[in-house]
Amino acid sequence: MIFTYNKEHVGDVLMVIVKNSGDAKLDAERKGNIARVFLRETGETVAWNIFEVSSLFEIENRGQVFLTDDQVARLNQELQAQGFTEEIINDKEPKFVVGKILEMVAHPDSDHLNICQVAVGNDKTVQIVAGAPNARVGLKTIVALPGAMMPKGNLIFPGELRGEKSFGMMCSPRELALPNAPQKRGVIELSDDQVVGTPFDPAKHWTA
Repeated sequence: MIFTYNKEHVGDVLMVIVKNSGDAKLDAERKGNIARVFLRETGETVAWNIFEVSSLFEIENRGQVFLTDDQVARLNQELQAQGFTEEIINDKEPKFVVGKILEMVAHPDSDHLNICQVAVGNDKTVQIVAGAPNARVGLKTIVALPGAMMPKGNLIFPGELRGEKSFGMMCSPRELALPNAPQKRGVIELSDDQVVGTPFDPAKHWTA
């Protein structure tokens, strides 16, 4: 679940992205100030557009935003009032965290990709397919998990790279839009004392 808002460039519209629709054909239905975007073939909801959202509550930040439980409850009240039966679920888990590569094997169908098992929290490991030249077992880096929005606006969802499942992305300083980031390939390298699962903090995790 990704909430994104940019009043200056998009208007007073809160976009709620539920899942990756890929190249599937979409349809939409609108009731009042709420539009539901869904897969044409199955009817499954992939996004909500909440128009004139400032009439419900103010959003100060831009880009990917994180709502309080009270704000999400207000959205669900509005959905119900307009006749929608689904609910929006608030996902407040951090989407950019310290990760550690535990295992790494060469991708069987690529000469530059690796299949990595990456610890991203206590007892939580995800598989990430990566092509970073500096990736190695034991490296600590910043991981963008499904539900993250990158600084340039691209969204992170579970996917596949050449037939291998991938559940996130290990990030380079450039991809995180960090100041004075080197303009070359390679994920950010953190010191070994960084704690796996810690939310990303540029002031703490980056020195140019």
